[in-house]
Amino acid sequence: MAKKKKVLPEYENVSISDVAAEGKSIARIDDMVVFVPYGAPGDIVNIKLDKKKKNYGEGHITKIINPSDLRVKPFCQHFGICGGCKWQHLPYSYQLKCKQQQVVDALQRIAKVELPAINDILGSIRTERYRNKLEFTFSNKCWLTFEQMNSGEVYEDRRALGFHIPGAFDKVLDIKECHLQDEISDRIRLFIRDFAISNNYEFYDIRQQKGFLRNIVIRTASTEEVMLIVVFKEYDKNRIEALLDAIKNEFPEITSLMYVVNGKVNDTISDQDVILYSGRDYIIEQMGDLKFRVGPKSFYQTNSSQAFELYKVAHRMARLSGNELVYDLYTGTGTIANFVARDAREVIGIEYVEDAIADAKINSQANGITNTAFFAGDMKDVLTREFVAEHGTPDVMIIDPPRAGMHQDVVDVILDAEPSRIVYVSCNPATQARDIALLDCKYKVEEVQPVDMFPHTQHVENVVALNRK
Repeated sequence: MAKKKKVLPEYENVSISDVAAEGKSIARIDDMVVFVPYGAPGDIVNIKLDKKKKNYGEGHITKIINPSDLRVKPFCQHFGICGGCKWQHLPYSYQLKCKQQQVVDALQRIAKVELPAINDILGSIRTERYRNKLEFTFSNKCWLTFEQMNSGEVYEDRRALGFHIPGAFDKVLDIKECHLQDEISDRIRLFIRDFAISNNYEFYDIRQQKGFLRNIVIRTASTEEVMLIVVFKEYDKNRIEALLDAIKNEFPEITSLMYVVNGKVNDTISDQDVILYSGRDYIIEQMGDLKFRVGPKSFYQTNSSQAFELYKVAHRMARLSGNELVYDLYTGTGTIANFVARDAREVIGIEYVEDAIADAKINSQANGITNTAFFAGDMKDVLTREFVAEHGTPDVMIIDPPRAGMHQDVVDVILDAEPSRIVYVSCNPATQARDIALLDCKYKVEEVQPVDMFPHTQHVENVVALNRK
């Protein structure tokens, strides 16, 4: 017999005191810290506990008794449901204050090294429609809101094209409008949804792993070029061509129309063939006077205008005179490498994804840059003492790792190579702080510059300049 789930209490007139990690807020009930989403410091609310541990709890707000003076009206109809943009109810100026503190806390509590005064965070130039890439999922069983479930209405057609609900891999919210990307993204998504329903294309059943339509990926460039990738579960020539022809006729502004047939369990297409149907197999991004080729599998900073500001910070911190050998670790498509190359003697970029390295080389060639060299492979396997001995000891290292930060083997090689200056770009201040602590034996933090790339979320980028002691 299954054990009955304990019914947890609801608390009334609780004060929200602060913001927390993952976009949540903090309330204190007796001696227990409770984390709740969508709260604003100063709110007086009722909270229903969903989970209770020894020292903390998790819950959700059931009623706002007195809203905080901080609160603003969210601009998106899907706020609080889709799981994205969790800070829409907070003023942007306050969001920046919280992100600044996030960087300070990480460096002080985790790195525990001597720090200079931390620069004020650089706010994003655009706070809506700033993303250049979004992925949407097809589902034959859309997520129903509490209001829909309690309405008494029977929803027989539950086909959806939208975002996964947090914590529910098989639940997808049907998105009517998303404020993250240029409005053409909405028009393309809604057109595909309507065409699929009108022509009885099967939306994917995530649990049963059945259905014809799986995902779409939309990229929009600062040059106004558009890439669309449609992912199908199986190959059906007639139906694939019918959909893609309809899209091509409706949206002549799509410069790269591609598709994938993915019969795997997971949604990733990094290991799948991407087939060009119309146009080019890449789009062009512009950054200053440089142009970058972005393919279907390429990594490119998702906030194009703010990426320019981020790279200008990294370039300034590198303090290049034109004589330096620069290593650009985790180079992606070579954006930073090419961005700084004209002020360096040579730049060597290393990246795990081979397709990205191919794009990096093309980007150098397209911009007339001849002093770059790129290498593909796992960082800890490529960046070895033997590699440094062969290609030269770097004067400057620019590091932009994934959220997990650097592998210990990579840190060891950096310490052994002893570049004069390190510029560490990070999307995760916590792992950046951990790595800075590992580098502290030979490097001192000279400057810290937080940069906001993702308005209305808790995420923050941070750039740190380190000088050899």
